[in-house]
Amino acid sequence: MRTITHQKLPTNWGQREKLRDRGQFWTPDWVADAMVAYVARGADVVFDPCVGKGAFYTALKKVAPKKKFFGTDVDPEIIAEARQEGIFGNDAELEIRDFILNPPKKFFKAIVANPPYIRHHRLSSELKSCFRKMSLLNLGDTLDGRAGLHIYFLLQALSLLDKGGRLAFIMPADTCEGVFSKKLWNWVSKKFRIEGVVTFEHKATPFPGVDTNAIIFLISNEKPQEKLKWVKCLVPQSKSLFEFLKNNLSGKSCKGLDIYERDLIEASSTGFSRMPRAGHDFEYTLADFARVMRGIATGANDFFFLTREKAKEIGIPDIFLLPAVGRTRDVEGASLTRETLIKLEAKGRPTLLFSPNGSRWEDMPEPVKNYINEGEKLGLSKRALISTRQPWYKMEVREVPIFLFAYLGRRNARFIKNEAGIIPLTGFLCIYPRSNDGEYVEKLWKILQHPDTISNLHLVGKSYGSGAIKVEPRSLERLPIPTELVKKFNLSKKRESALSLFT
Repeated sequence: MRTITHQKLPTNWGQREKLRDRGQFWTPDWVADAMVAYVARGADVVFDPCVGKGAFYTALKKVAPKKKFFGTDVDPEIIAEARQEGIFGNDAELEIRDFILNPPKKFFKAIVANPPYIRHHRLSSELKSCFRKMSLLNLGDTLDGRAGLHIYFLLQALSLLDKGGRLAFIMPADTCEGVFSKKLWNWVSKKFRIEGVVTFEHKATPFPGVDTNAIIFLISNEKPQEKLKWVKCLVPQSKSLFEFLKNNLSGKSCKGLDIYERDLIEASSTGFSRMPRAGHDFEYTLADFARVMRGIATGANDFFFLTREKAKEIGIPDIFLLPAVGRTRDVEGASLTRETLIKLEAKGRPTLLFSPNGSRWEDMPEPVKNYINEGEKLGLSKRALISTRQPWYKMEVREVPIFLFAYLGRRNARFIKNEAGIIPLTGFLCIYPRSNDGEYVEKLWKILQHPDTISNLHLVGKSYGSGAIKVEPRSLERLPIPTELVKKFNLSKKRESALSLFT
């Protein structure tokens, strides 16, 4: 669990996947220099809790060569390798230690880091238990289990930030967009001063080719203040970023930077990763007109999600199969039709969901029983999600949604009309209008397709690299629906549910 800091990204995809397993992404020198320039002011020692190959040490030697450097890392090999390459000088104090489980027993005036980006599903239950204790100790409450390792690096570092000290962390956008973010930043903003936030235009990303939207958080252990500087870096290799951070975030105009002074409450409500906006209270949201649920999570797509050819080969009758779609790229455009399914079947794509619900074991045909027994032999019944079902092969249930939402991918997130009557898997969200009336549905469809509605997705979604966004079900229900569109199409709120939804 370390962050390697270097200037070059691996071009081999396999290498990149290995790095992702360990949360390793390189910090380019133009970013490292700027971050160090911010924290080094007024400090004798600069501390990096995940030192890797020493980009922040290298930056310190350029920016403030007389300052001392202290770094920790869990991996002795990477530090030995860096020493062998001559990256670390004799003045670098380095320790092999786990910053989460065994942090230094002292405070620091300057902390800088690119913490390991390891998402929650790659973390052990033991480590998650440690995270819960850390949250209780610092926040007095626990964070949602979907918070990744980088979040706890931030918590641990803030607990070691000395009075008057400064911290600069470069982290993914989910730090302020995830389900845990409100609780996290409420605590940070009340205990520390959020001095600045630096975001990056897509073409200026510090991590090209990596599916993450980077943000630099600049925080001091001072009395909180109502304003903060919010910056969007427009060009890569920006020299202005270095000057701005070196000069204590002063100045309103720098070449290649858009600089805003933002109200803390507004920035926190809107999201630190998002552009400022004048108001954040909306008259209408999607929840006024529809209910949102995630698609079906099978727990084992290879077993439950079948091609028509495989279903025929196994001998599963149609009564045990539901038409389904799993991948967003399997649906082109804004509608999903029977022709779409026919084309997918011709390509050998799975389009059938195995759902033996409602049938007693003794009434099932032998081919179905044999297939279920094969799944048992494969150990599917012991998988985390599947093991919660009784019996294990029972499938989640969704009523056919009128609309789908393709919520994550390199293609634009979009609403889709479900004309084929399929059941979606977790690549989609299900949208159920609060009325089945044909006119109501058609009005809502026109509103969902409108560019003004689509443009509001960035207000509720989690942003990733290359402009991709992910919108969770509850977040999509908070999607602002423009008042002028509601009035134009004379669409009324309907709080009563017109559909019975099952989980």
